[in-house]
Amino acid sequence: MKKNVLVIVIALILSACGAGKALVSVENAPIVAAIDLVNVVDDRVQVDLNPGAFTTSTVIFSIPKTVPGTYSSDNYGQYIQDFKALDYKGNLLQFTKIDENSWSIDNGTQLDKVQYWVNDTYDTENEVDDAVFSPAGTNIAAGSNFMLNLHGFVGYFDGFKEVPYSILIKKPANLIATTTLSKEPNRKPDPLWDGFIAKRYFEVIDNPIMYAKPNTEIFEINGIMVTLSLFSPNNVYKAADLKEKMVSMMGAQKRFLGDVDSTKEYNILLYLSDVNIPDAQGFGALEHHTSTVVVLPEAMDLGRLEQAMVDVVSHEFFHIVTPLSVHSKEIQYFDFNNPKMSEHLWMYEGTTEYFANLFQIQQGLISEEEFYERMLTKINNSLFYDDSMSFTVMSKNILNQPYEPNYANVYEKGALINMCIDIILREKSNGEKSMLWLLKELSKKYGADVPFEDNALLNEIVAMTYPEVGEFFNTHVIGETPIYYDDYFKKVGLATQDVEEPTGYFFDGQVPYMDVDVQNDSVVYIRKNIELNSFFNNLKLKGGDIFRVINGQEINLESLRPVIGESFGWTPETPITMTVERDGEMISVEGTVGQPVKKVKKIVALEGVNEAADKLRNAWLKN
Repeated sequence: MKKNVLVIVIALILSACGAGKALVSVENAPIVAAIDLVNVVDDRVQVDLNPGAFTTSTVIFSIPKTVPGTYSSDNYGQYIQDFKALDYKGNLLQFTKIDENSWSIDNGTQLDKVQYWVNDTYDTENEVDDAVFSPAGTNIAAGSNFMLNLHGFVGYFDGFKEVPYSILIKKPANLIATTTLSKEPNRKPDPLWDGFIAKRYFEVIDNPIMYAKPNTEIFEINGIMVTLSLFSPNNVYKAADLKEKMVSMMGAQKRFLGDVDSTKEYNILLYLSDVNIPDAQGFGALEHHTSTVVVLPEAMDLGRLEQAMVDVVSHEFFHIVTPLSVHSKEIQYFDFNNPKMSEHLWMYEGTTEYFANLFQIQQGLISEEEFYERMLTKINNSLFYDDSMSFTVMSKNILNQPYEPNYANVYEKGALINMCIDIILREKSNGEKSMLWLLKELSKKYGADVPFEDNALLNEIVAMTYPEVGEFFNTHVIGETPIYYDDYFKKVGLATQDVEEPTGYFFDGQVPYMDVDVQNDSVVYIRKNIELNSFFNNLKLKGGDIFRVINGQEINLESLRPVIGESFGWTPETPITMTVERDGEMISVEGTVGQPVKKVKKIVALEGVNEAADKLRNAWLKN
């Protein structure tokens, strides 16, 4: 019955062609949002929102301040201009702007519609502080591309977030829409109009739309129909260039997830930014239930673009497990303008980031050494944040100081928290249970439509698993004690150790051991902020030493270059003499150049560990 009413109401609105609104008092009549992508003015588009009749004298209209997945206050109302409230005769109604994102409209019973213009975010990112993260932003490029993260275009009326929406889009005939929004039923194809429907406001903002010239690839992954839609402003890339990599990667993800089956459709909206003009600069992705928006630089070569897509899209796709299938009431009933944040970022982002790396080793896409290197990098990166900050307290207060600057740690320490719990589960279950098992069990109990109580989840997980998991939560997630990761590596026969690796005499790969002081006669000196290799250490040289003479040759920037060139032919027995200036004193050293090595920390397998540790590591990384 409601579906039939929806179709009738849309038909009435379309037949009126915007001339007026047929008053409909039917319960759950849709709010109709019309977006004009054809008549773009000053890089802005016009939006009309046509609700049902109101019975209150005051109506509050809002654009989101924050949307799920961003964990930041972005204030999309700052991009709304020329806001108007109109009565049924087309006259202006009085309104008061409450704050940056909300308007209070007088004489609400006379309100016919609100109308406003929307500016985009992509080409203004370099003009504002705290710019909107590009995958959550908007783009208006007339006749070329429209990135419609709909929370930037379509608002909601206070008390009416649960009513359906009809979204009507007037669009250029040569552009096509990619979205997982449901199409308006029984609508005849029209090259100038698209019609979509959503059951409630959350569904509006959970289904972005990208309009671009046709550049898509569609493929099936174990029952999931995936659409990759790509916008390349200078036509550098086609969706077909990435199809093979995406098929391989997402196929491996689905094998890793096994029977997790929360969607039959998934869209990847890839926007490639032109770094030579004002354009999107926040590279990454934002997840949705059935799609993800990805923004990356068009200037990347194909190999780097493929790897970036593997790393970014794999993370976002795993969000179909959490928070999209397992989440708290704070997520389910998200307050877009006064958000109450959940304390479980360790799971929403940490589990997802951990899975995005773990599946690659389990499915043979990377080696054990590469996986260890990724985890060690996360350990090192996590130390740039407050390592003694309670993760649950941080999550609950992530929009506020001093917690907000620590947000990025959810991708570092958050993933490591999951690694440790995964190892605990494997150990206590003789390899049978894991973090993936745990998330599957939680998905069975809850799912997309049933949220959990935020403050009850950890106790529930402990009841499902082992007391040791509770001890870990209390000490390292709720508590403020940093994690000593070697305790967990030891359980699987691993440890972090200093090992020696070959390096160059004057360069570590592309990184020089020297620098130039351009304000002091361009002298060349040994860098202070780098771990020196054995070549410098054996000669007892230090960071800050200025090169004066090498093998009888006075050194400046130009004369050092041939010395560096000669070093590629040195053998360990090659003699060398050097004079350096240190704190105003000339110091001469001599010796042989040796074979340069550097010390690096690595996660390595321990020798002579017991069979149980080897078996546990195999279960962790291979099953």
